[in-house]
Amino acid sequence: MARLRAYAPYSRFLVGSAVLDDQGRIHAGCNVENAAYPQGLCAEAGALSAMVLAGSTRAVAVLVVGDGDKWITPCGGCRQKLIEFCAPSTPVLTANLSALGPRFTLAQLLPESFGALHLPAA
Repeated sequence: MARLRAYAPYSRFLVGSAVLDDQGRIHAGCNVENAAYPQGLCAEAGALSAMVLAGSTRAVAVLVVGDGDKWITPCGGCRQKLIEFCAPSTPVLTANLSALGPRFTLAQLLPESFGALHLPAA
């Protein structure tokens, strides 16, 4: 359903995402394009924002849904956003309109990532 709410007048490429938080709640997001292309918002970022707004900061699974003949995985920027809220072992599932696709861990998609553990404790 989130995919169908996407705002993609330029690419016409609709993407939806959902994150499952550590409290068992699902938070959805969709891509939102902008005429100034770098200012758009990916579906995964929207789902993470909805999760934080709902009071959670831990995601335990991620789903990305797109259409086409290739499976959609989070872009590089979203992979970095995900590592802020997910463990490296968090499953990232892909799907299109008719089937589930490959499943990855966040560590597979973003090996040797940089995150909060690299920074001094506040």
